[in-house]
Amino acid sequence: MHPAPSVILFSVLSGAGFGLLFYLGFGLAHPSGWAAFLWWGLGYALAVIGLSASTFHLGNPQRALLAFSQWRSSWLSREAWTSVAALVLLAPMALSDWLGLGLPRGFGWPGAVLALGTVFTTSMIYAQIKAVPRWHLWLTPVMFLTFALAGGAVLAGQSFAPVLLAVLLVVLLAIWQVGDGQFARRAQTLGTATGLDRIGTVTVFEQAHTAGNYLLREMIFVVGRKHAQKLRGLAMVLTCLLPAVALAISTGWWAFVAAAVCHITGALAARWLFFAEAEHVVGLFYGKR
Repeated sequence: MHPAPSVILFSVLSGAGFGLLFYLGFGLAHPSGWAAFLWWGLGYALAVIGLSASTFHLGNPQRALLAFSQWRSSWLSREAWTSVAALVLLAPMALSDWLGLGLPRGFGWPGAVLALGTVFTTSMIYAQIKAVPRWHLWLTPVMFLTFALAGGAVLAGQSFAPVLLAVLLVVLLAIWQVGDGQFARRAQTLGTATGLDRIGTVTVFEQAHTAGNYLLREMIFVVGRKHAQKLRGLAMVLTCLLPAVALAISTGWWAFVAAAVCHITGALAARWLFFAEAEHVVGLFYGKR
């Protein structure tokens, strides 16, 4: 599929932001005073900027509020409700840390759980799509949650961040390995894509369009295997290896800043691949698969 910049920014920044808010909400990171203002502010900023970026991919961004109305059937709507609930429930804990109000840490636990719940709902927007076999895997939500936990640990300055970065590396390798053969394993054909395979072999007599259209622009994108391998290597190095090395060398603030910058940069590359390598079955109709 075509990797839209707005969706890449949305999923990467909001994931890192809610990951950081998870650690702050549970008290695994416990800043106070202006340090709390900056730390909580970073988490809220990443989450809100990421969520705001997603509206730029909507056909009518001014109708974004309508997303809240379909929570019974839409993971996008559930994500909207979960994200707002998480940000609202975490606000008292953030103010307590900043102003020294002394609220018990338990006040932040429901919001922390909902922060990870938001990341899960985001992942299910993609994992539920049967028409994209590479995404229709249990590994998809695992990858999103691992990104949030690893990225949040780096931003929160957790000592166990290198362990989570190593887990993320394994998850990335697994989702690439399994995903590469997922389209073939589903045995999708032009017949299954159109639903006409029950009445015989389906072939294309003539292409449906003589010019470009929305489906060709949004749903069909092919990245060369050589370029994909290079980007995968770059994503692994920036997302996992360099941050882990930086944190192993030093526990100073500069090491966490360097690790965070490398991790976010690598996450952007990995998420670009997540969309660019996704094969939609509609491509069969146009002879693109």
